[in-house]
Amino acid sequence: MATTNKLILDHIFENEASKADSIYLTQPIGGGQVADYTWRQTMDQARRMAAHIKSQNFEPGARIALLSKNSAHFIMAELAIWMAGCTTVAIFPTETADTVKYVLEHSGASMLFVGKLDIWDQQKGGVPANLPCVALPLSPKTSYESWDSVIKRTQPLAGKVKRNPTDIAILLYTSGSTGTPKGVMHSFERVSRVGEGMLTELKKYIGSETDIRALSYLPLAHVFERAWVEFTTLIAGTAHVYFAESLDTFVADLNRARPNVFVSVPRLWLKFQQGVFAKMPPAKLDKLMKIPILRSIVKKKILKGLGLDKVLLAGSGSAPIPPELISWYRRLGLNLMEGYGMSEDMAFSHMSTAAVNAPGCVGVPMPGVLVKISEEGEIQIKSPGQLVGYYKRPDLDAESFTADGYFKTGDRGERRADGLLKITGRVKEIFKTSKGEYV
Repeated sequence: MATTNKLILDHIFENEASKADSIYLTQPIGGGQVADYTWRQTMDQARRMAAHIKSQNFEPGARIALLSKNSAHFIMAELAIWMAGCTTVAIFPTETADTVKYVLEHSGASMLFVGKLDIWDQQKGGVPANLPCVALPLSPKTSYESWDSVIKRTQPLAGKVKRNPTDIAILLYTSGSTGTPKGVMHSFERVSRVGEGMLTELKKYIGSETDIRALSYLPLAHVFERAWVEFTTLIAGTAHVYFAESLDTFVADLNRARPNVFVSVPRLWLKFQQGVFAKMPPAKLDKLMKIPILRSIVKKKILKGLGLDKVLLAGSGSAPIPPELISWYRRLGLNLMEGYGMSEDMAFSHMSTAAVNAPGCVGVPMPGVLVKISEEGEIQIKSPGQLVGYYKRPDLDAESFTADGYFKTGDRGERRADGLLKITGRVKEIFKTSKGEYV
């Protein structure tokens, strides 16, 4: 994998200078209206908030939390946190008050940004009364000072801030659905290499001179969206990120964005298919697809109706997708590829390619990724996006890596002769018999 010595902030400052008047972020603000932010406007707001954070005299690397659904100001807040010399702790916008409290306390958060949320009334009890907070635009009604008022009274932080490659950029708490959330630490070096590597892969499909157009709707608090949408576009510069307003407006948001890159999860791919079937029963669709003169018209009409007619690369990840669902989309002409990754490798692990792919397989190792299958059948990975470690959990660090530095994924898999990886289950589902055989 080709790498540079640049860190993500170096790329960002270059884009601020060379793409100043290009629109980077488009945010729905209600009633069908949107607010566009150029690189100049994005960075001006981020620099002003960075100056505000610095004025609080927090410790170097202080953890600053973000509790918000996806929005333009989520990205601006992250940039401000980084430029202020701090570390971002993004909390899933659907977490309970108990989990919000746990993450804020465990991370030792010095400050919290509260943004666009659906269940704030059920979450605010988890925020300590003495924690400094700022309310982002589109946030629920709070008693906190607003982002806009801070920006208005604060002069922008000047210059190009330098961060050390080993500084922690993000502290990512895995969802607490399987017990107490764990804090996964990722450094600026690894964030930067992953963003560059993913951008290289995207450009193979959309063309080296083509601007990325993406709709951001999967939680930015999760590594999948953070890496594939935020980090790649921050590095690319020639990119336009649109945001979704709500579930009810999702199709309209998608049609506004007309993305050429679209990553999603199996649940949504299935929902899209069900929406098509509601208008055109499968039997009728199959019949039309067999008529050469109608086939291309039907395919284009369906993809345009979904807002996916401009997509050059579609991805599915975070959970297994039925092979027949991938085949159905490919039959429509959508280049849907399955991938595999996790919080601990910043989603930089496996990806299907135009040359090597098969429904039911999650792809081949991405550039720079090493993978092996243990005696027990466990997938073990060494990735450019590998976590630095678990925050305050050296016990987990010790048990999560092999002696030669591979991360133990806990997933069981098989490698085909062509390099494709197939996930077959979880290692915990295996036990050893008295004869030493794994079952």
